[in-house]
Amino acid sequence: MRAPQRRRWQYTALGCTLLLALADTVSGAAEPVGIQLSDEERRFLEANEPIVFVSQSRYPPFEFLDDNGERHGMMVELAQWIATEAGFHAQLTDTVFQQAQERVLSGEADVLTSFFYSEARDRRFDFTQTVFEVPAAIFVAVERPDIARIEDLDGKRVATQRGDYAMEYLASRDIEVELIQTDDFAGAARAVMEGAADAMVGDEQIVRYYLYSSGLHEAMKRVGEPLYVGLNAMAVAEGNVLLQSILDKGIDHARTSGTLDRLHEKWVGAELPGRRVEWRDYWLYGAGLALVVALVVAWNVRLRQLVRRKTADLELAASVFRHAREGIVITDAKGDILEVNEAFTRITGYRRDEVLGRNPRMLQSGLQEEGFYRALWQELLEKGAWEGELWNRRKSGETYPELLTISKVCDRQGQVSHFLAVFTDISRQKEYERQLQNMAFFDSLTELPNRILLADRLRQAMLAARRSGCKVSLAYLDLDGFKEINDRLGHGVGDRVLVTIAERLTSALREADTVARLGGDEFIIVLPEQSDVSNVSSLIVRLLRRIAEPIEIEGTCLYVSGSIGVVHFSPEDEIEPEQLIRQADQAMYQAKQAGKNRFYVFDAEHDRAVRGHHESVERMRDALANGEFVLYYQPKVNMSTGEVVGVEALVRWQHPERGLLAPAAFLPTIQQHPLAIDLGEWVLAQALSQFEAWANAGIRLPVSVNIDAIHLQQADFVERLRAEIERHPSVAPGDLELEVLETNALEDIAHVASVMKACRAFGVEFALDDFGTGYSSLTYLRHFPATMLKIDRSFVRDMLDDPEDLTILEGVLGLAVAFRRDIIAEGVETLLHGRMLLAMGYQLGQGYAIARPMPAKAVPAWLESWRPDPTWRHRQRAQPEELQAIYAMVDHRACAAGLLHYLKGERAEPPAASCRKSRLEQWLSALDELSVKGGEHTARIAALCAVYDRLAEEALTLKGHRDDEEVKRHARQMEGVSEELLGLLQYWIDASEAVRDDL
Repeated sequence: MRAPQRRRWQYTALGCTLLLALADTVSGAAEPVGIQLSDEERRFLEANEPIVFVSQSRYPPFEFLDDNGERHGMMVELAQWIATEAGFHAQLTDTVFQQAQERVLSGEADVLTSFFYSEARDRRFDFTQTVFEVPAAIFVAVERPDIARIEDLDGKRVATQRGDYAMEYLASRDIEVELIQTDDFAGAARAVMEGAADAMVGDEQIVRYYLYSSGLHEAMKRVGEPLYVGLNAMAVAEGNVLLQSILDKGIDHARTSGTLDRLHEKWVGAELPGRRVEWRDYWLYGAGLALVVALVVAWNVRLRQLVRRKTADLELAASVFRHAREGIVITDAKGDILEVNEAFTRITGYRRDEVLGRNPRMLQSGLQEEGFYRALWQELLEKGAWEGELWNRRKSGETYPELLTISKVCDRQGQVSHFLAVFTDISRQKEYERQLQNMAFFDSLTELPNRILLADRLRQAMLAARRSGCKVSLAYLDLDGFKEINDRLGHGVGDRVLVTIAERLTSALREADTVARLGGDEFIIVLPEQSDVSNVSSLIVRLLRRIAEPIEIEGTCLYVSGSIGVVHFSPEDEIEPEQLIRQADQAMYQAKQAGKNRFYVFDAEHDRAVRGHHESVERMRDALANGEFVLYYQPKVNMSTGEVVGVEALVRWQHPERGLLAPAAFLPTIQQHPLAIDLGEWVLAQALSQFEAWANAGIRLPVSVNIDAIHLQQADFVERLRAEIERHPSVAPGDLELEVLETNALEDIAHVASVMKACRAFGVEFALDDFGTGYSSLTYLRHFPATMLKIDRSFVRDMLDDPEDLTILEGVLGLAVAFRRDIIAEGVETLLHGRMLLAMGYQLGQGYAIARPMPAKAVPAWLESWRPDPTWRHRQRAQPEELQAIYAMVDHRACAAGLLHYLKGERAEPPAASCRKSRLEQWLSALDELSVKGGEHTARIAALCAVYDRLAEEALTLKGHRDDEEVKRHARQMEGVSEELLGLLQYWIDASEAVRDDL
């Protein structure tokens, strides 16, 4: 057939198809709802009931048996639903994958509930239309660097599930592999980890589920892009046309009625994957072609088959041309965009005309540092390609993860002419990983860590304790009176009691602590980084009080108490985590024997603690005599101008066996001990000597030294300090600053104030350290002649998430301005902390985002290289509307987190304020009265605020009606809206700052 004739034939076929589609649409509108079976199909069901569906016993989440032997999964529930809707009796059975196929072929079963399409299988089975798509990939041991693509499998041992399509796929490739067949994908993964295979090929969701649930996700990795996407469907034996037709109608009905979406939402929690081929469209197209063929050759069978084959080829070619799952970007040699495909628009939200001529850096999320992109381009230019994961930002402001491959294209002269980037949105894959991790490591009732995760965290805490010298406290809790509640009121009420106790324990502890549920009414509490175990006792008493508070459920007050066993782990203890848990269990039993509602400390640890403290003090005395202590210095800077205003001297212990120890590992041992005075004298002398050494080298850095309370209270402190300064003639007034803890200074105001005034007389300045943690008052601040206030790092650390900390920072800044004191913020850990502080009016800062403490010899090189971040440089105090936006962002984040905790059952009461009653609404109202740029963003923020408020009100109503499934769905929607809202707020703040800088 010549080309003009072929085109005329195509146009004719397309016109017939459109007419038939219109007719089908009109007639379909009048059809009754449900699965409409023909008389022949009904007779078939009556003659062959029950219809036997055979599923795989190990293929979650599609079909599997749980620990109780009950069948679950998307395809199992779909089969049951179709049977109910079509009105026939279905019998479900299960076996391994290969045997399931044999049962259908032998007639023992009628339907395979979950089967992947291939041409070879199509010769033995008849497939229904595709239900969903499943990607398959290569998995290797994490230490294998040599396998990244399908070509790398040449000559390797490759494992896969017996009978899986992967066997056919590998056989179709031009590579030689030694195939290792296993009963399931779990066996294939074990073959890789045990060295029996070099790699495995399998369905991503199944392999990842096994790795996470078995705690092996760090032992294996997925490499390269998916090899293929499997088309999962139901299947019957070849020639069983009537049953195939019934199943197809059932799947169509499940899709149009939304049942398929609901099943996918239940088992996967994400949007149902799109179908590669729409079989309904094929049926219409085939019908149109059949009509044309009937008019020409009177339904000649041979010609009908020929037309069907030609039409399928045309449709496949057109589909490949029009559709691509991956986003594609083509740029010129300078990196400017020349072309993008439709998937690019779908993923990023940018239209083609919006990006042509622009650089792809417009998509950068800001989550990767500049060094990441420098390394990317270096590898791309040297090796010709780069592949990896990164985070980009959509047009809406939402960030998302993507798998990206960039290749360079050279002309005949070897010069770079173009770059080609292919990327895939892997948000759903990341969500799968998160869900699988939760299933493997968290208790399903309380959402607390389970025994597996507890063992890992306890082991990590013990290893960290051996490195830092701190201790780990372990508390074993068993509820008193819980069994009576469970027996009398039922397991449902008992479960709610357990959830309430879990919430109380979590809310009373630090973020670094771990509360785990072992099972039943037993909980384990891990308290790491304990420098003084005496504080643990007061914490346990508070926990006992909190546990004993009444629990009101459905108008009834219930009472339980707790018996707690406590054991303290010391770094020198040679003990395993399980043994430590057993010791805590023994102590808990002693607490129950003593009358319940109390705690008992394991005796051996108590005796060891008494002896260990004395030995630690003596060891530190020897360390001071042997010169094992060293000073590190942490810079203090003006974050806006970049000026270095001084350094803080910080003591470290260079322990011969344990390495370099931080102050928290040893200073608490000598608190209020005379040895603290000797160490303080040594620190002062060393710091002043180092100041002189820098001054002689042309570097003048004022130095600050922390003074312990017992040292400051010595009667001869002023005279000894004056004598030490006189021994260092280079020290001028203002070169030495002493930092006094606010809590120490408040213990004896009159004496501390007199010492400060005496020292200032010969040029020594003072700073109040950790300001805001004591009982600060205007009277105290007026009496202390301190020139500097150091705001405590805890307020700075949580300022991005806690509006109360933000308010404290604002109040302390106002206090410092009112009393004409300088102020510096400790704990500037990230660039965002610095930007926020500068916007509030803070200029001076100290923290890891600027520099970590360093040896004296490293300071000159740091001074040469130090430059403030460009977003900090010359940053002025924000305008009122910008500050309100910052406060609104933090306030909304805290409010949203509190509401989500309530909806998820993690707290008893909802937060007092909703989105419309927070600072966010105040900010939006204020912007309405001002002429501020960015109206399109503020309009979007206001719209999102309204959506969030509506969802919150609906969720609270549903919570009152105990509709848990709908509450969870609303909670997920609220999280998405809140994330987008916060992203737009940050974008507005950044844009406002940029506009103001340009003016």
